[in-house]
Amino acid sequence: MKISADLKAFEARIGYQFNDARTLVRSVTHSSMSSPTRDDNQRLEFLGDRVLGLVMSEALLKADQAASEGRLAPRFNALVRKEACADVARQIELGTVLKLGRSEMMSGGRRKEALLADAMEAVIAGVYLDGGFEAARDMVLRLWGARVHDVETDARDAKTSLQEWAQARKQNPPVYREVKRSGPDHAPVFTIRVELDNGASEEATANAKRTAEQAAAKALLTRLEAGK
Repeated sequence: MKISADLKAFEARIGYQFNDARTLVRSVTHSSMSSPTRDDNQRLEFLGDRVLGLVMSEALLKADQAASEGRLAPRFNALVRKEACADVARQIELGTVLKLGRSEMMSGGRRKEALLADAMEAVIAGVYLDGGFEAARDMVLRLWGARVHDVETDARDAKTSLQEWAQARKQNPPVYREVKRSGPDHAPVFTIRVELDNGASEEATANAKRTAEQAAAKALLTRLEAGK
């Protein structure tokens, strides 16, 4: 089976050439394009999530041999969560090669955070099935790059940490409000404001609500911890 030029370019971006082109095609085929004669990548997402988890667990243990489980767990979560997978997917322009149904494509599927994250996991599984664990591990570590060593700064979930900050001071949980939405319907951009009982607030903008909420929470938490 021959693959298109855009998929060949994608192989170059991830640094892996598939032995079985059908596995590559399946890895980038969304369920909106599935049919009795065309497999989609849903089952691969399930497998890829587990492969990614094993790779990151191993990498973190090697990177910090003295760290306790309590310190490793938040780092692990930061590396495997949907936001991280979607960020890597954007880095390798995975959205440009996704095979989507018309409705999904028209609704901006190539830019959706959850869809990109799931597809990234499917690609990891595809490489694992096609070339084995070492090939998958090499690709993941190459694509995640410095994130593995720099993860300490992003290890805390900002929304959870901000809620804990508020609870410790007997305040109500933070409130998140959408203050602006711009861009076309298929690629919206959200501006979210987070507010606390004491009046402190911050805003952040992103192409996904959850990402904007996390960014706003992180900005506010940083300011509060600095005593500003």
